[in-house]
Amino acid sequence: MASISSLGIGSGLDLNGLLNQLQDAERSKLTPIAQQIQSAETQISAYGKLQSALEQFQGSAQALNDGSSFESLTTNVEGSAVGAVSTDEAQPGQYEVQVERLATASTLVTERLETAVESIVTGEQSLNFTLADGALNTITIADGSSLENIRDAINEQSDGNLSASIINDGEGYRLSINAADTGADASIQSTNFADILAAGVETSDVQVIQAGQDAAFNVNGIDIVSATNQVEGAIQGVTLNLSEAGAASTVTVEQDNEAMREKVTAFVDDFNTLKETLTSLTAFDPETGQAAGLNADATTRAVEMTLRQTISSTVGGEGFNALSDIGISLQVDGTLAIDENQLDNIIATQPDQLANFFAGNSEEGGMAGQMVSAIESLVGAGGRLESAVSSSESRVASLGDRFATTESRIEQTVERYRTQFQAMDGMVAQMNQTSAYLTQQFAVLGQQNQG
Repeated sequence: MASISSLGIGSGLDLNGLLNQLQDAERSKLTPIAQQIQSAETQISAYGKLQSALEQFQGSAQALNDGSSFESLTTNVEGSAVGAVSTDEAQPGQYEVQVERLATASTLVTERLETAVESIVTGEQSLNFTLADGALNTITIADGSSLENIRDAINEQSDGNLSASIINDGEGYRLSINAADTGADASIQSTNFADILAAGVETSDVQVIQAGQDAAFNVNGIDIVSATNQVEGAIQGVTLNLSEAGAASTVTVEQDNEAMREKVTAFVDDFNTLKETLTSLTAFDPETGQAAGLNADATTRAVEMTLRQTISSTVGGEGFNALSDIGISLQVDGTLAIDENQLDNIIATQPDQLANFFAGNSEEGGMAGQMVSAIESLVGAGGRLESAVSSSESRVASLGDRFATTESRIEQTVERYRTQFQAMDGMVAQMNQTSAYLTQQFAVLGQQNQG
């Protein structure tokens, strides 16, 4: 809009101030629209907080809706003979493990040579290794290869079955080959290394072969042999890692009550957090007259009603039917409280019934499944919250268009006022000039009449 700072110069009137007052009066029409936009945006933000709290609680309910959550096991080991890790297939029990010997890998050390970098092979040669359970693929040694070249060829061509390195024992160089696998069957039994050396290559000492051995241990008095120190299946669902020969360990597999308790506690804590969020978002302060973003909101009331009905509902079947049966009670303020002694006793003595209550053993599902479904109707695609947010976003867009249209009209109105004031300013200035001229003429006439 053009500057209005020059208004009033011709007429001497404060037209600039008057136009500013008119402009402010016109722009006051934008205030209620801006307030409605802010209210809708606050509502959208509040819906986001509510959805986040609902989804967090839904996650806790989902964890309890999985029957395997109540099958958690913990494995404890006393003694240095083994380490142990269990899976859900393990059975609670106590196992005495004694390790006689550990599984080892076979090694072979070749004859001693005077050099590691000079050629010791004439023509292309075939290097062979025989293991206890059969021969390995032939390793091709190129013409003119040194001990280092032979080492590299073994590492590249043995398909990971062998690992070669060079040892300097102070008197010369030896090729050391280790079997990748432990156990007797993976033992290196022989090699034709000496046969591929070129004529005139001097060697000293003989090949040294150390056979691999199987691990030997027993579980509750039953002798077991393993080619590796990591043993699966000796105890159902438990992997043993043998670590010390001549030692013993006690492996105890038992139900992980603490893990179960943490999941139930998380369910209650997240519900209470959700309830606190709802209370905060729907609050009203009578002293200040300030209302939170979702105060008196129909969608939020529907959320509260759905939660209250579901958390107070019962599940069918034998055993526990309501939260109060497992020591969880609904308080006057709408939050949940846990009777820890009652819950701990149920976890320790009736874990199956607790699992049936939360996860269910029928198509109807348990308490956790019902809660997951109820929340999904609120936060899922096409749910109450998504519809409410979409409606608020549409309202913001519509109000934004209305604000822009109203603002444009105000600018046009103020521009019209400015044009009218400019015309009036010019007219008054002209009238002032005419008045001054007539006054002057009348004064002249008066002087003439007196003369």
